[in-house]
Amino acid sequence: MPPSSIQYTKLRWLLTIAGLFLYMVDIWTDVGLAVKYYQEKHFVWTGLTLVFVLAGVLVTQIFSYTWYRDDMKGSLVNVVGGPNISGMSTSRLAVLHLFGMGIFTRYYRLLRVGFKVVWTTTDSDTVEERRNVHHNLFCLATDLSMLKLFEAFLESVPQLLLQLYIVMGQNECSLIQYFSMAFSFFNIAWALVDYRRCLRRSLPHVCEMPSGLPTAIYLLYKLCTITSHILSYALLLILSPYSTIALTIVWFLATIWTHVLQTNFCSSGKLELLYRAVIGVILTFTFFNVKGQDTKVAMIIYYLFYAITNIIAPSLLAFLKPELQTATFLLTVGGLIFGGSVLGLVCLVLYYLLLHPREKWQEADEVDGLENQTETTRRIRNFLQP
Repeated sequence: MPPSSIQYTKLRWLLTIAGLFLYMVDIWTDVGLAVKYYQEKHFVWTGLTLVFVLAGVLVTQIFSYTWYRDDMKGSLVNVVGGPNISGMSTSRLAVLHLFGMGIFTRYYRLLRVGFKVVWTTTDSDTVEERRNVHHNLFCLATDLSMLKLFEAFLESVPQLLLQLYIVMGQNECSLIQYFSMAFSFFNIAWALVDYRRCLRRSLPHVCEMPSGLPTAIYLLYKLCTITSHILSYALLLILSPYSTIALTIVWFLATIWTHVLQTNFCSSGKLELLYRAVIGVILTFTFFNVKGQDTKVAMIIYYLFYAITNIIAPSLLAFLKPELQTATFLLTVGGLIFGGSVLGLVCLVLYYLLLHPREKWQEADEVDGLENQTETTRRIRNFLQP
């Protein structure tokens, strides 16, 4: 069997089902929340809730179909048999994605192929063949995890921000709102960890970080910094709804920075612009290495801005709305922002100083076989780096 670090296990297969369940429940709770707002005649909140859901679904369908189409043109046509990489025609794939079934198609593909590999025993394959099969499974999982990452930052993160604004600023509380926020938070956490682990396991020339403490520290770093940032943005929105203009400017600057880096992730120029806009949304809430380069200076500048925002937001609200200075929610939220910021930055330093794997990307050559890498592998090498 392949080494455990590159083996797609039964536990991994079961966790894929758990990820599918979490994805579906997150969307269902948000749709249910939109119905509730509509019945209560909160039409703006209804529209925003549905816009975030549709944005996540639409963008993931676009990229999912494009990747399928690119893979069909690549050297790898099929992982385990069938007419093409998806087991269906291009036109049928287009129809499925048109009706928002792209993510579910990928889940079905991964679970079906994974079931054959991890739940059935075959002694006829060589060790090298089994290693390739497990590697291809992680490539399928990594594509799915990247789409889930897009969905998390286009739907779950804005949804969490909107619901926090409504609960804290408008005193509108209901059980389904708490369910929506909880599942959005869990979906974000799942997407971050799943993406990090799948990405590193799908690239054979990148060191895999062991589970346990490194994963926990990375998750704490991301969740604490993202959550404290969302809470700060929510306070700014409570201060004035026109703070959305400032958030739009932040997104625009992040998108421009991604454009300056000249990313080459997509096969077409128009799709590349959409990709850069999506990365701008992600950078509005957390930092990722966009091109796999040394980003120490960029990260320092980013988290200086992050710290300043997290200091200014509660301070402005307390100064401009004195009636809230002794409010329990302001003290609680301020404490969460401060505590989350400190803990997140401490975990960031610990992760990158002591726990982050050190490796060098190998250039393609005929000796190591990277010259013959598949379209999927080429795409994954350009994914966001944790």
